[in-house]
Amino acid sequence: MRVGIVVLGMVGCACVAHAAELPPGVQRVLTGHGISEDDVSIIVQAVDAPEPLLRHLPNVTRSPASVMKVVTTWSALESLGPAYTWPTEVYFLGNLDGEKLDGDLALKGYGDPYLVVEEVWKLLRALRRLGLKQITGDLVLDDSHFVIDDPEPGAFDGQPYRTYNVVPNALLMNFKAVQFQFVADPAHDRVNVATDPVLTNLVVENNLKLGNGPCVGYQAGIAFNHGDPDTLARVVLDGEFSRRCNVYGFARTVLQHDTFAAGMFESLWREIGGEFSGKVRKGTIPADALPAFVWESRPLGEVIRSINKNSNNVMTRQLLYTLGAEKAGAPGTRANGIAAIRELLAAHGISSDSLMLQNGAGLSRDERASMQLLVDVLRAAYASPYAPEFIASLSLGGLDGTTRNRFDSTQSQNVMHLKTGRLDHVSAVAGYVRAANDRTYVVAVVMNSENAHRGPGQELEEAVLRFTQEQR
Repeated sequence: MRVGIVVLGMVGCACVAHAAELPPGVQRVLTGHGISEDDVSIIVQAVDAPEPLLRHLPNVTRSPASVMKVVTTWSALESLGPAYTWPTEVYFLGNLDGEKLDGDLALKGYGDPYLVVEEVWKLLRALRRLGLKQITGDLVLDDSHFVIDDPEPGAFDGQPYRTYNVVPNALLMNFKAVQFQFVADPAHDRVNVATDPVLTNLVVENNLKLGNGPCVGYQAGIAFNHGDPDTLARVVLDGEFSRRCNVYGFARTVLQHDTFAAGMFESLWREIGGEFSGKVRKGTIPADALPAFVWESRPLGEVIRSINKNSNNVMTRQLLYTLGAEKAGAPGTRANGIAAIRELLAAHGISSDSLMLQNGAGLSRDERASMQLLVDVLRAAYASPYAPEFIASLSLGGLDGTTRNRFDSTQSQNVMHLKTGRLDHVSAVAGYVRAANDRTYVVAVVMNSENAHRGPGQELEEAVLRFTQEQR
């Protein structure tokens, strides 16, 4: 859906605006929606200017929602470097005789945020190239590199099976998510259900009926529930899916971290001709053991593009634990990750007084930051040797990521690299804007107000972005 842009006046103003000096177009948005100026904070500042062009309540601590990810991703990039990778180690706990491993196969994770289906498939293919085909023992999973103390997945909003609520794990696979696809099959009077990935230990109970009415309703009429709330190993699908519906799908979390990894391993291993009939258990690999094979993740410079462009929460949370492990030693903890970020901010002369971190992803009612802190981080990132990697990780305004198709053609012609954020009653954006005067500006805008997420916050952000673009 395209969102209309407020046309602004006050083009070319070089003044510093305080609470009573907002540009007319920005003020018009607030007045039109009856929103108090006290509910918003705004900073617009050229990257090469000592003072802001526009400043409104910059030091008020507010919820920035997913814009908080710029703090975590910049901290990781600055601390670890863009070439940093995560290993996933494979151990042969027995003798490999040709194609047969007479013993257990062990996997040890170090927090790879992007160990998705394709990457696991490539890892297993590499094992097949080593000659391995038959595993006589068990699959041992070691996720001890992180000690997780995050709240339960449903603690944030009561939606524990939504993919954005997945908690971290050192051996996280495919974000612990399954894509469910629904296709009407009138010839057999049924609804066909497919899952990706296919998990050998997930039971899908399909009670869906094929209807004749219009394709309407929440989730196209599909009710999704877990039949086994403790193990999440059985999914129950009820409701009526219309034969008029096109192919429909949604992603949900299933199983626990270890059983998800086990189900995906078994499915992919058999798919490529491997044999395995053992059990799956958790264990800890001895510190002096040597891996038979090490799979390296995609580099951090690539990973943060997936995080910021698509606003991936669990990947960001993996970064926080990784920072904790790298800076304070294994196992990685959330507290040590937060301490590492604060230490980095201090080293760059950035005050963290306004910063309240819980998971580093903004998926929290407790996370807070001032717009001044966000602008300070963005200015530090712009001056960093890793600026190209960081800027490229942000959504290209109107073209990809979370801002795809958001702006009209006039506004999206100007280059903007942005990170968006939205929670109930919170809307925010921050990033870099190239203006008509060929200068680059850092912009940070947030609204914490009733129903900000339903449109007013986005209108305010786009008014400020327009004001910035039109500087001459």
